[in-house]
Amino acid sequence: MTQAATVRPHLERRFNDHRVVFWHDPEGQYTSDLDSLDLPGVTMLRVANDEYAIKYRLLHDQPDGKFLVYRSGQVPTGVGNWLLDLELAYGVFTADRSSLVTQDLGLSSEGIDAVVQEHDKFFGASKRVESLKALLSPDDDTARLRAKMSAVVLGQKEHSLLELTRTLLSENAKGQHLKYDALVDLGLGDFYWRGVASIYGYESAAPSMDDFILWTFSKAIDGFTSDRPGGLQNIQLDFASLRNDRRSQNAMSALAKRASADLDYQASIEDATFRDLVGLDLFEETDQKIIADLARAVTEQTVTAREVAEVVRARQSSVWIDGYRELYAAIGAGADLLAALNAVDYTMASLDEGLKRYQTDWFRIDQLYRQFTYARRAFEGPHPLEPLRVQVEKRYTNKFVYELGTTFQAQVEGLDRWRSNVLRSQRSFYRDHVERLVRDGKKAVVIVSDALRYEVAEELGSRIRQEDRFDAELEAVLGVLPSYTQLGMAALLPHRTLMHSADAKTVLADGQPTNGTAYRKKILENVGGTAIQAEDFKALSPDERRDLFRDHRVLYIYHDVIDATGDKPGTERRVFEAAEQALGELVDLVKKAANANATNIFVTADHGFLFQDEALPEQFFLSESPQGDSVLVKNKRYVLGHGLKVDFAFTTFSGVQLQLDSDIEVQIPKSIHRLRLAGGGTRFVHGGATLQEVVVPVLTINKKRKSDTRRVNVKVLPDTDKITTGQLVVRLYQSEPVSDKVQARVLRAGLYVGKTLISNDPPPQLTFDSNSTDQRDRYQSVQLLLNKDANDHNNRAVEFRLEERIPNTNQWRVYEKAIYTLKRSFTSDFDF
Repeated sequence: MTQAATVRPHLERRFNDHRVVFWHDPEGQYTSDLDSLDLPGVTMLRVANDEYAIKYRLLHDQPDGKFLVYRSGQVPTGVGNWLLDLELAYGVFTADRSSLVTQDLGLSSEGIDAVVQEHDKFFGASKRVESLKALLSPDDDTARLRAKMSAVVLGQKEHSLLELTRTLLSENAKGQHLKYDALVDLGLGDFYWRGVASIYGYESAAPSMDDFILWTFSKAIDGFTSDRPGGLQNIQLDFASLRNDRRSQNAMSALAKRASADLDYQASIEDATFRDLVGLDLFEETDQKIIADLARAVTEQTVTAREVAEVVRARQSSVWIDGYRELYAAIGAGADLLAALNAVDYTMASLDEGLKRYQTDWFRIDQLYRQFTYARRAFEGPHPLEPLRVQVEKRYTNKFVYELGTTFQAQVEGLDRWRSNVLRSQRSFYRDHVERLVRDGKKAVVIVSDALRYEVAEELGSRIRQEDRFDAELEAVLGVLPSYTQLGMAALLPHRTLMHSADAKTVLADGQPTNGTAYRKKILENVGGTAIQAEDFKALSPDERRDLFRDHRVLYIYHDVIDATGDKPGTERRVFEAAEQALGELVDLVKKAANANATNIFVTADHGFLFQDEALPEQFFLSESPQGDSVLVKNKRYVLGHGLKVDFAFTTFSGVQLQLDSDIEVQIPKSIHRLRLAGGGTRFVHGGATLQEVVVPVLTINKKRKSDTRRVNVKVLPDTDKITTGQLVVRLYQSEPVSDKVQARVLRAGLYVGKTLISNDPPPQLTFDSNSTDQRDRYQSVQLLLNKDANDHNNRAVEFRLEERIPNTNQWRVYEKAIYTLKRSFTSDFDF
């Protein structure tokens, strides 16, 4: 391609707007290529001391013709140039590369030529130039041109200082520097650092990304305080965006870890207390320090459970929470547990009083112990809660499980028959809950979850009530003795008689075996029912589940996760993980049953269980062995046989006393004691007569036709109607406690003019989930920093908006708003 050919497109564009183009070529480098230009309809004129003749031809002879007037060599100045007036009128074309590039860019601001000449290497690559042209606007000045050139070098479209910095920090966090090196190589490094100095306030004789990162984090530690005119609000605002925007969150976390080590942040907070740090989340070490100190305070009981709950709730917004959520949950549960143990009173005047108090009060301690243990075990890595774990284990086992078991044992020993006036027998479950529905022409689904302890069922009820249009009411029945699977499962079936087989290995309902789903299904067929395993029910299609429910009046679904895990020595320590799994599966089963058109659903269990995570001390194992004429079955928590020898270590019952229709006798180790037998585990047991084993839950669930859940209400409480500085703090009030049906609400806060966001981007999100009945606990504040767009709206009304995400979308709608007037005495420049 000739040199002239490269010029042709530029000339053609000039002729689109002008009929005459004056071309100055002082070096004469295009003289030999002029004839190859081939511009249709354009007459070529070479200036050769004939300026007057050319002027006469242009203006008089051919006033409508198109002409290219080419002049090589030096051009006379002033009045010596007879064509000056026409050149001023039509403009002058020059064909040096910088001029061509400038014309190609379509920019007219002063200094553009100088930028192009200064960055000759950048403009030497046509691909870069084409990428740049796609970003330009006709009114771009030199600063915006360089900013957009920087964006091209970094491979992005955004050219603001924030977005350039985001890319450079993200690269630096990976230990890379190719993009930064390219910026420097193309002469744009100094421009970037001038912007950082003027907008962010970072100044250095030898600026570098590593130094800038340390400077930024050190300023963040000090709260971005500065004596600099205008302060450090620009970097404070952009730092928040860098940390909260998902595009740079991971990078900023990596940089924070590096900066923390370089600044020795851990040493700086060594003497701080968790109370000093609760509002900070700059570095991960903050959460580590809070957790360590808070756990120690809970262990030593120098902090109230309420304050612990407040700290735990406050830390949920920490950027590091995903790594420490389980630890905070464990500390919160541990604090509540120890507080409850301090206040527990085991006084009971009767067995019935013990049963009622477990239902209303004591179960909560078992629940907190499970939640503490589950959350603690869920955290992987070096464990900071070991002293708290030791304290919890010791007090839970010795002060609660053993003492409560011993106290309740005294009531058990005074019985002549295993029955209660406040709890109906588990044997009457079908008659009391299912049969009455069937008599009225209704249908029922019964989900039997093996070893679903009362406290787990209480949490299940809460989770189900949180589902829209579902209601759940928890009650209890008195479990059969011994409290083991075969007998408990049989008791839940329709029957008149219940007894053991001669060898005591099988439980018979009305003379029929009950061990296994097939036998139970056969019994249920007598009342128009059927039985199915949970996994088989879930495997059915929705239509198949509806057909199954349609064709039967009663449907029993057998679920086994907790017992299947706890009854194996290799997995018994994971029984609380199994309980968590069971909760999720049971909610799913309930919803699938409801979608099969079931409106009356019961969730119950065959028995409860005892469990402690730590190995039981030796004194809780019996040294005695059961004796008798015929010992048929020996289990760690019960014995079946004939002529069993009365022993102080056991409570002995006849079949009649246990309302069983056989002469087999039963012995139960007293309180929480176990028989030491080969095989099986020792932490997870059942079969005895403790409250945890025999208070069997019955959760009655109904599905409603109308929606009955809603989000909690939140109000904006403005302290003023004016914004006079670069930030705004707004108080927000959660007007009621959250509950199962009044659920938490997540909102984001921002200042807007129309659709323009003039504060933190992305807008900060707030969670309103307090369940406190004390109004003082339900206030929150949000701090907003004004961004560069606020400068364009001074002395105007702006909106503070709380917005809520539209379900199943990425769109947000206004939930609540307040009007402010923006009256700032000065503004700041946030952009190039």
